[in-house]
Amino acid sequence: MSGTEHLNVIWYVLVGVLFTGYAILDGFDLGTGALHLFTKKDLHRRTLLNAIGPVWDGNEVWLVTGGGALFAAFPEVYATAFSGFYTAFILLLFMLIFRAVSIDVRSKQAHPRWRAFWDTAFSVSSLLASLLIGVALGNIAYGVPLTAEGIYYGSVFAQLHPYALIVGVTTVALFMMHGAIYLVMKTDGELNAIIRNWIRPTMIFFFLMYTITTVATLLYVPKMTQPFQRSPWLFVVPLLTILAIANIPREIHHGREFRAFLSSCVAMVALMALFGIGMFPELIHSNPNPEYSLTAFNAASSPKTLKTMLTIALIGMPLVLAYTFSIYWIFRGKVKMDNMSY
Repeated sequence: MSGTEHLNVIWYVLVGVLFTGYAILDGFDLGTGALHLFTKKDLHRRTLLNAIGPVWDGNEVWLVTGGGALFAAFPEVYATAFSGFYTAFILLLFMLIFRAVSIDVRSKQAHPRWRAFWDTAFSVSSLLASLLIGVALGNIAYGVPLTAEGIYYGSVFAQLHPYALIVGVTTVALFMMHGAIYLVMKTDGELNAIIRNWIRPTMIFFFLMYTITTVATLLYVPKMTQPFQRSPWLFVVPLLTILAIANIPREIHHGREFRAFLSSCVAMVALMALFGIGMFPELIHSNPNPEYSLTAFNAASSPKTLKTMLTIALIGMPLVLAYTFSIYWIFRGKVKMDNMSY
């Protein structure tokens, strides 16, 4: 592999790291929204909003940064994805906007109908956003029709095929599990006891969907398994995923909520690694013409651009990580309600 090709691989991994960061951080936000309506008391719902209140907007920055990195490193992939999935991305954008508005205005009035409407908007938008993210990943893995120039020529409804929907529901289940674990870490008292009872059902839901997705991938997207067949040592990644998830109830049982959350984060990293390994070097798989697929090598920017952007990334990433760590450190601990709370 030449030096130029190494740059392509580095950017493939870096883009994956940014989207993984988004999945971990905004994943528990979206999971909190998906679980929001399972609480009935107004105080409990406000507590859930305040559990994510200080961090949700910063978490979404990782999505913007990932999109910017994709644009800089792989402009053809960015153009194809954002044009081909335009309707889905606009819908995702609206869902993220509705979430933001719901969090901000929900408690502005005490009228029950007002709060019920925004509670529903918050929960539904979180569920749909999670589903859309998963559907997009499912389509990227399964493949979309591309021309030799990398232009998408399918329809919106063609993107809603069974495999993409299965991956979408699996993403919803993953975020719900991740959100429940985060909320256990951030709450106490009666609400904490209620949320603890959510963890086992969300884990079962995720395990069931993960199994279905695995079987569907083996049957309908066998190319995702080829790297593991060529290099059996890579099976350590799915093994790590299972061990990390299995460790969650153990840590919860012993009252070690933070360790349980770390296990959930490790599981999400492993799942994204599975996806990246299975896809490599493709960024968008072309189906039915695999030779038209957009890869880290045929859809990348010039070597000079990749090198320059890598220098900027090496300077900027530590700053982003430091900012993220500082915000979570400042707002660590259990949620405390006051007159400034949502």
